[in-house]
Amino acid sequence: MFTGIVEELGTVVAVREHADGARLTVAAERVLDGGRLGDSIAVDGCCLTVAETGAHDGRATWTADLMAETLRRTGLGARRPGDRVNLERALAADGRFGGHVVQGHVDGVGTVLARTPGTQWEVVEVALPADLARYVVAQGSIAVDGVSLTVVAAGDASFTVSLIPETRARTTLGLRGVGEQVNLEVDVLSKYVERHLASGVALGPSGAVAAGAVR
Repeated sequence: MFTGIVEELGTVVAVREHADGARLTVAAERVLDGGRLGDSIAVDGCCLTVAETGAHDGRATWTADLMAETLRRTGLGARRPGDRVNLERALAADGRFGGHVVQGHVDGVGTVLARTPGTQWEVVEVALPADLARYVVAQGSIAVDGVSLTVVAAGDASFTVSLIPETRARTTLGLRGVGEQVNLEVDVLSKYVERHLASGVALGPSGAVAAGAVR
């Protein structure tokens, strides 16, 4: 599990495509500190497994395997050497929970529609797939390229978020221009609620499943 708080910007070193997927190599520092093979690291919000470590131009690197499904659901297949990517290690059991529950399971790819600068922040509008719109609500949470953000306004085809200077400086969201794609993960809690309601499970006042509610 992740929280959507980006730890550092990594740099893509190589993307090696093969018949049913690809291998992605990223140069990083902080996320590899104390790490080992098999660890989980989110790259632009997509949970990947460290399969190999190495070095490139004096920097530590790590490599992950991307399945065809990962390439289909995310924008990682479009990354090229030199691109910056958001990196976050999986949350440790005693870690500080700073964002919201992020699984690292990208639900779809959105497109930046507009960027409107403000005095202290910038409003960004993102188009999203129609089947995800019902999970996005104003004041709710969403992960955009792995960054935990609060939805300002939500529509049937797009939503807006506000980026503070810190977010623009420390994540790739400060670099994404109009027309560029971003990975989206909606709040998983909303999907669980939808599933319960569809199966006839009643929820109590606190959101817990009511005893004897299954019909």
